[in-house]
Amino acid sequence: MRRYGPAVLLLLTGAAILRISLFSELYLRYVQQALRPYLVVSGVVLAVLGVVAAVVRLGHEHDDRTSDSDSDSDSDTHGDGHSRSHSHSHSPRIAWLLTLPALALLLFPPPALGSYSAEREAAQRAAQGIGTFPALPAGDTVELTLGEFSSRAIYDSGRSLAGRTVRLTGFVTRDDDGTWYVTRLLVACCAADATTSKVEIRGADAPPADTWVTVTGTWHPKGALGTDGAWPPVLDATSVRRVTQPANPYEQR
Repeated sequence: MRRYGPAVLLLLTGAAILRISLFSELYLRYVQQALRPYLVVSGVVLAVLGVVAAVVRLGHEHDDRTSDSDSDSDSDTHGDGHSRSHSHSHSPRIAWLLTLPALALLLFPPPALGSYSAEREAAQRAAQGIGTFPALPAGDTVELTLGEFSSRAIYDSGRSLAGRTVRLTGFVTRDDDGTWYVTRLLVACCAADATTSKVEIRGADAPPADTWVTVTGTWHPKGALGTDGAWPPVLDATSVRRVTQPANPYEQR
């Protein structure tokens, strides 16, 4: 079985990649949607290479058996058989440990980043100056990403959020003093470059940490624009509704 180790590893890795990218949307926990075709192609290539490696190994073993049979027929002229030539492939046993990450991804895909990752990061704000923003769409309630809401709350000199009812979706994070936030991780490429966007929620009880919620409310101005006093922005909640985690849990920077 050890002789087929490289083939097994290639097949497992390819199957794991295809499992999260072709047959589900789990890949969105780790990378942006635009990278899906590359993942699918990579998974297919690895799986094909695994099959090819297994076929080549099987062919070599067949050749070895044929060679052994020929050696047996000539044993009278070549001694008692101890001089037979055998080719053996010896792979380090530790190489089998490489199958563990592939199996984990195939059977137990890690969850998306959550409150732990968000709380480890210091408050970071969008790298832009104070200025006016385009007017918000008309309507009673405006759906905004946390990044959009935060940028307007902290940098918009035109106060476009004033008097508007907005709806935000994210997961719950909490401070030790009981303050809670609706939070979202922003990515540019993949989960490795994730940064945090969060909005403090007032006027409603906090759900458990990592619960996904949709919060409706109005902007509560605080601090001077563009200063640390304006971070994080605040929303006075009128309703908090629990929701399921979206297929893509990240916002794009």
